[in-house]
Amino acid sequence: MIDKSINKCYCIPMQSTELVLDSKKRKEAAILDAACAVIREKGLHQARIVDIARKAGTSYGLVYHYFGSKANLFDAISNEWWNSLYTMIDAGAKTAAPVNEKLAAIINYFFDLYETRPNLVHIFVTDISRSTNNLTPERLNCFKRFFDRIERIIVGGQSEGTIRSDIRARYLTYIFVGSLEGFLSTMVLENQPIKGPEQKQRIANGLLEVFFNGARNVDRR
Repeated sequence: MIDKSINKCYCIPMQSTELVLDSKKRKEAAILDAACAVIREKGLHQARIVDIARKAGTSYGLVYHYFGSKANLFDAISNEWWNSLYTMIDAGAKTAAPVNEKLAAIINYFFDLYETRPNLVHIFVTDISRSTNNLTPERLNCFKRFFDRIERIIVGGQSEGTIRSDIRARYLTYIFVGSLEGFLSTMVLENQPIKGPEQKQRIANGLLEVFFNGARNVDRR
């Protein structure tokens, strides 16, 4: 007599698979948050996997299982930063919003993140943006892709006549990004917290006012 049970298909329910994936994402997110906290406290090169695991409330082996090495963990932090930023800019680029609103959204993104995830922003400033030792060719390309997106917004402003066109769009891009990162870096390095939505609005208004006073199209007649 043939045992038909050997032909049974044992399938994992889709709901169970989704729960496993959700659990994995939560654990990875907890490890990344812990890594940001430890790196901010100790510095990238002094931070140890065992410290990160302890901070995340998980095992040393699980951190290695998910990320493989501290270098991979740092790349995951960097990729989280850039991918979220690109997604936000690309979504805004698809809208018909004027250039000042698109630039304001970028400013607000940086300072919203500084308010909600200060450790991540601290790492961006100290270990990604301002550290030549950590600037690999791939990480440099991340900056270039960021500049390219901002430049396209600036070019759009020049095309619609909002931004003067006698200054190269790339130069205006450097001016905008430089002022934004410079302001943010000062707050991070001086450990100044965001004090609410009113302050964020004043910062955005101030940066845009300074930028557009020099970049606004001027009637020379």
